Amino acid sequence: METSAMPRPLIGLTAYRKASAQTPPAPLMALPVSYIEAVIEAGGIPLLIPMGLDEAALAEVVARLDGVLLPGGGDIAGDYYGSEHPELIFDVDADRDRVESFLVREAVARRLPLLAICRGHQMLNVALGGTLHEDVLTLLPGAIKHDFFTLFPRNHLSHAVTIEPGSRLAAALGREVVSVNSLHHQGIRDLAPGLSVVAHAPDGLIEAVEVDDHPFGLGVQWHPENLYVDNPDMLALFHGLVEAARAVVRV
Repeated sequence: METSAMPRPLIGLTAYRKASAQTPPAPLMALPVSYIEAVIEAGGIPLLIPMGLDEAALAEVVARLDGVLLPGGGDIAGDYYGSEHPELIFDVDADRDRVESFLVREAVARRLPLLAICRGHQMLNVALGGTLHEDVLTLLPGAIKHDFFTLFPRNHLSHAVTIEPGSRLAAALGREVVSVNSLHHQGIRDLAPGLSVVAHAPDGLIEAVEVDDHPFGLGVQWHPENLYVDNPDMLALFHGLVEAARAVVRV
């Protein structure tokens, strides 16, 4: 008897609140399609996780998932890391902070594959006890410009990133120097316990981290979902998430 094909892993991606452009604006929960398409292209099934769920409901969602992807977005509330510069923080959604910090802790505790992008990379650090530069250009000595989100298309390559030899990230990309886009104004300051730095920008800003002793826990400060069409190597990050998630597929 022929066996059925292995089911594709379910990857949960957090949606966030937006308002439609119509008049009057209608509230939406949305996510840029590039994240969804990257997960599909890598062989996973993307499922959007809405805001507003309590922790019991979120725990039930996580128990049904095979992997988690945290996307980019606005700033994280300074209360999460004892910010001394609240005037440099904007576009905060307290409920999104609550939901995503819970998802980080659950994914790490359950050893659930996790890919965290831009804001997600920052949330991975904050949820585990790290801190942020509230504005990199203002607070990081010698900083280069990182916030190109209003100046160029999202696939614009802004600077190089140097990757640690022997890291999961270097193995996935097959290189130790890559060019990336840069669409953020905040970044990791103090690293959380349980994370290792695996990439830096030219000014020393942490550009990627890996979760220690974890099957696949990776945070990157750039946006690979906007790069993989022009640079297929970047799809390796999504393949890594999906392949790790296959090990926890529920049948």
